[in-house]
Amino acid sequence: MIRTIKETDAKAFLELCQTIDKETPNMLYEEGERVLTLEEQKEIIKHYLQQPNSTILVAEKERKLLGYITATGETANRTKHTASISVGVLQTSAGMGLGTRLFEKLEKWARQAGIIRLELSVLSSNTPAIRLYRKMGFRIEGAKKGACMMDGILYDDFFMSKLLKSTRYVKRHKQRQISIY
Repeated sequence: MIRTIKETDAKAFLELCQTIDKETPNMLYEEGERVLTLEEQKEIIKHYLQQPNSTILVAEKERKLLGYITATGETANRTKHTASISVGVLQTSAGMGLGTRLFEKLEKWARQAGIIRLELSVLSSNTPAIRLYRKMGFRIEGAKKGACMMDGILYDDFFMSKLLKSTRYVKRHKQRQISIY
């Protein structure tokens, strides 16, 4: 079952995130680096629940959290139609369609919340995640060169996005020459 997180999920959610951090090198935080207290986690969840353009959805089976997807909405008027996504699934639940179901549920929520643009970043070496994001309609917009360092090796981060509904969209304005000297 995929549902919106509740404040009472704080302990289980924090443990889920810490376990995923331990299981994979593809998340932002390394094992032991996520040092939130239970109270801090509750406050973060409470904040997400109060924002009309942000959410945390969790995948649950037999009262155990298996994965999550967050959408963090922007606050400025010109960008509040945009939400940044983070997603994580336990290794034991990977490859079973859970990521797809999380994205489908998030997209349904986003449309109801008035979100038009979803965006995320992903390590260029994370082929399974990139494959999932492409399947869900995301496209690579660019790369942040050497954005992540693991074991002394630099990795690129890909920026990916998806527009959820067509609206009047101006791709290019008349460009002015800008001198950098």
